Amino acid sequence: MSGLALSSAELPVFFEERHAALAARLTPEALAPLARLAKTHDAAAVARGMGEPLGLYAHLVPEALGGAPSGSGRPADATAVDVRSLVLIREALGQVAPLADAIFAVQGLGSYPIVLAGSDAQRRAILPDVLSGRRIGAFALTEPEAGSDVASLRTEARREGDGWVLDGEKVLISNVPLAHHLVVFARTGAPPRDGGRAAITAFLVDSGAEGVASEPLPMSVPHPIGRLRFERCRVPDSARLGEVGGGFKLAMQTLDAFRISVGAAANGMAARALREAIAHVTRRRQFGAPLSEQQMVRAYLAEMATELDAARLLVARAAHKRDTAAAGAAARVSTEAAMAKMFATEAAQRIIDRAVQLHGGMGVIEGTEVERLYREIRPLRIYEGTTEIQKLIIAKGILERAAAEPTADERARDGTR
Repeated sequence: MSGLALSSAELPVFFEERHAALAARLTPEALAPLARLAKTHDAAAVARGMGEPLGLYAHLVPEALGGAPSGSGRPADATAVDVRSLVLIREALGQVAPLADAIFAVQGLGSYPIVLAGSDAQRRAILPDVLSGRRIGAFALTEPEAGSDVASLRTEARREGDGWVLDGEKVLISNVPLAHHLVVFARTGAPPRDGGRAAITAFLVDSGAEGVASEPLPMSVPHPIGRLRFERCRVPDSARLGEVGGGFKLAMQTLDAFRISVGAAANGMAARALREAIAHVTRRRQFGAPLSEQQMVRAYLAEMATELDAARLLVARAAHKRDTAAAGAAARVSTEAAMAKMFATEAAQRIIDRAVQLHGGMGVIEGTEVERLYREIRPLRIYEGTTEIQKLIIAKGILERAAAEPTADERARDGTR
């Protein structure tokens, strides 16, 4: 798998010919402009560059709403996004421009709630410009006191007249410095005394609306991320996405749709690190021979390549299962998605760390490729569900499946084994 992305020829069980055609478009030459822009840290230019003429954002929107053909057999399904296409795109972007990958991913998070729950008017007003790259979205969920525990968010939306008033704070929100619209999740009901979920509702808010203030947050890697504050921000009821109280489900559906592709981005970064490591140990000579002739170095390369292939297979399996699941059965893929996200991001961290080690002192000089990747990979183990949260999801899934299976005694009574 030496190319920029997986192809159906390499994993025919999981991918189809249309995916091979997409992978063939994701060449180093085609993505070179993005890579050059990413090096300038011009996030706005990178964001626009993935719209026209590359057309990458078309894969974030269902075919029924003007997006790319999904090949799902459900062209009229206004919620069907082809996750395998997202996997191919994010692995390719992860290899050449992690900044572009981060913007692409959040463009998906900032538009998919509109796909799922937006009114016809909201979809018509927002999605065409999302496809072209003229409009960038953000997914405003995380708060200072509500990260993994989404149900504890404190941003509040109160009914006033025929609209709502939003007050609260969001933090670590990607795309904030670029965003034209925000998908904001706010509490619309009092926290229940029994510790259950408060009523949470989603709203579509213009980033320049009165009562919205934002500020960028500096990170260890170039990334458009920031803080949002809402102070008596008034929005009409037509800004609501979906039903009152339906925001928690909408947030989880959105995260579930894109969580698998986080693993693909990690695979892209790991693949780039492995290539850099191979090039370095082949070129670098110590003790009268290339580093690649040392047994310890070869053992490292073997481990790195094997972990990368295992991660790619887990991601491909999860994406295939989600794409081919019957309508409404996506929840059954949660365990596989969590496995893919957890393993791929953790494996990429190990692979990139070994690549730095193989580079020796050059691996920690600022500006070298493996040093940059070392900083780029770290957030992927946190966002869209930390590794620890993925473990809880996996354990819950396997325990539920075990409980649903008949016991040995029940099989014996039924005459089965």
